[in-house]
Amino acid sequence: MTASSARRTTAARSRLAAAGAIVVAGALLLTGCGDQTKDKSKDSGSVGGAPLAGKLPKDIRDKGKIEVGSDIAYAPVEFKDSSGGAVGLDPDLAAALGKQLGVTLEFQNGTFDALLTGLRSGRYDIAMSAMTDNKNRQQGVDPDTGKKVGEGVDFVDYLTAGVSIYTRKGDTQGINGWSDLCGKKIAVERGTVSNDLAKAEAKKCPSGKKLIIEPFDDDQQSQTRLRSGGVDAASSDFPVAAYAVKTSGGGKDFQTVGQQVEAAPYGIAVAKKDTQLRDALQAAMNAIIKSGEYQKILAKWGAQDGAVKESVINGGK
Repeated sequence: MTASSARRTTAARSRLAAAGAIVVAGALLLTGCGDQTKDKSKDSGSVGGAPLAGKLPKDIRDKGKIEVGSDIAYAPVEFKDSSGGAVGLDPDLAAALGKQLGVTLEFQNGTFDALLTGLRSGRYDIAMSAMTDNKNRQQGVDPDTGKKVGEGVDFVDYLTAGVSIYTRKGDTQGINGWSDLCGKKIAVERGTVSNDLAKAEAKKCPSGKKLIIEPFDDDQQSQTRLRSGGVDAASSDFPVAAYAVKTSGGGKDFQTVGQQVEAAPYGIAVAKKDTQLRDALQAAMNAIIKSGEYQKILAKWGAQDGAVKESVINGGK
């Protein structure tokens, strides 16, 4: 998802992926093993069978895990299975990264709009939650006020996605895009690009045709509100909207309307100070892209249209 500022939108947008072993232990978690205690140079290679373990900071290797902040209610990118474990595109990718780095990526559930705050406070080592990489987040700027509210974060980019609108199936209310929302009600997840886009559109609406925005803590609540008829439409990243359309009510509840907009990269958020961790994650992401494991994961979840050829740092605009 995207929080405070960005987009999930136009063109390629799927994210769902393939491989990955998921292990449930304490919190929700995933990934590989290896000897994380060997203190090799941060530029060294294999440690205990994990080819990139030596690139991690020593404290992370000693801890044996990377704590991941995530809103685990955003199927198919990350959601809980029947046993309460974290599954989806991001957990599968995290499991693959963990094998490269020799540590476990342990997912911890949180509300999307609080993930960067948790990262800045040290509650999480990273945030991985379908988060759009954009300049506002990189610079710690509130998109509503334009004022700096934090030091910002760095992103390790790994997918491209856009934003979609969907309605009840057969009941579009004449909605075929953002410009058709004046006089309507829309449900969005708080702190996402969908929320930002709805706010921007509301400012354009003429007197007497107000766009009413209903923000929720997670996307599942938005879907419930739309399903019940409480709003005319909902918006979320395309992969999530497409998954809801395909699965909710056996495909009978929703339909997407209009085109995706605001195509942008998803990124793993890392604190500005943690450059070694950032670079290790980028190296691991590029390793699974090169090996083909990345592409298999995306294909598993139907996200191959959003594949990138290389992971970059702070590629969002």
